Amino acid sequence: MKVNPKTYSELTKPAYVLEEKRLRRNLALIRDVAERSGVEIILAFKAYALWKTFPIFREYISSTTASSLSEARLAFEEFGAPAHTFSPAYTDFEIEDISRMSSHLTFNSLSQYERHHERAKAVNPDLQFGVRVNPEYSEVGTDIYNPCAPGTRFGVLAEELPETLPADIKGFHCHCHCESGSDVFQRTLVHIEEKFSKWFPQLEWINFGGGHLMTRADYDIELLVSLLTDFRKRYPNLKVILEPGSAFGWQTGPLVSHVVDVVENHGIRTAILDVSFTCHMPDCLEMPYHPKVRGAETLEDAPNDLSQLEGYVYRLGGNSCLSGDWMSAWRFNHELQIGETIIFEDMLHYTTVKTCTFNGISHPAICFLRENNELETLREYSYEDYRDRMD
Repeated sequence: MKVNPKTYSELTKPAYVLEEKRLRRNLALIRDVAERSGVEIILAFKAYALWKTFPIFREYISSTTASSLSEARLAFEEFGAPAHTFSPAYTDFEIEDISRMSSHLTFNSLSQYERHHERAKAVNPDLQFGVRVNPEYSEVGTDIYNPCAPGTRFGVLAEELPETLPADIKGFHCHCHCESGSDVFQRTLVHIEEKFSKWFPQLEWINFGGGHLMTRADYDIELLVSLLTDFRKRYPNLKVILEPGSAFGWQTGPLVSHVVDVVENHGIRTAILDVSFTCHMPDCLEMPYHPKVRGAETLEDAPNDLSQLEGYVYRLGGNSCLSGDWMSAWRFNHELQIGETIIFEDMLHYTTVKTCTFNGISHPAICFLRENNELETLREYSYEDYRDRMD
């Protein structure tokens, strides 16, 4: 059906809506950065894995990155190319299958390398091994997303690496960003080179991980291209790889929801929706961050007593039984009505991959808005989806 992407008033049930025009805009920008800087940029499934859109992705990129057997299989079977795979720990019962479906296999520790590399190579002689390194520097401010925080379980320190690497380790993987700018990468790169450049002559590739939010409006693209180009000039033997996730799905579409009820307690009005923060937008509670709501003013520092504020101010509440399944607050220009559409902006990355069926809450459909405003439903969910997860 045709829909109006400004209002999505045609939708009567909750849905994530991926907009083709915005997706292609991101993909074109990412491809341009890769071509101009001479690096490879691949899709990280941990942020976006809507496999029915992979044919579009294949028009712009050639590879993906996985962190589990299921993701590696998705890359191999649905994207049509073996994965660049990293996992904090590979298991004995999955290592062979993961190796068959991967082109690159990065180990989180030298002990993991020692335990698995012979079996991995036996099933895939073309497999390239890497090791994740920890530069002990990151500007990620929220510890839950900081892979270089003290005590982290990620990566080998420079002091733990042997002077001569095992002959079949061909690359380093270094991930220490989260929705970061190129200025952060510039400062981080100094630490990476200071700690690890003496091993670069022994390598064939380096993967600078994800978190490079190059599709954000204020991101300095030219600085990124310059940094990557200069790095390649300093180390011409190294192929450079980036694997952002959010950058691909950034601002590509909303989560459309609806007001089911409005309740008031001690002067606090809460609009209860047909979606859930804990089930459908978990990063909002984990980070936490306030998503933008179309047509509303976000009040991130709102007092507990919302009655002190002028206008139509509401908490937005999910429809699960978790007491904390709500966020505060937003100011609307009118009194909210039951059945009204509430549109959460930018809800495609780190949402569809992290949703859960807690409480058996009705799951939003996943829809694809074509460039001609024709809405295609990629997936609808039913009771059977909830039941089958309990098998």
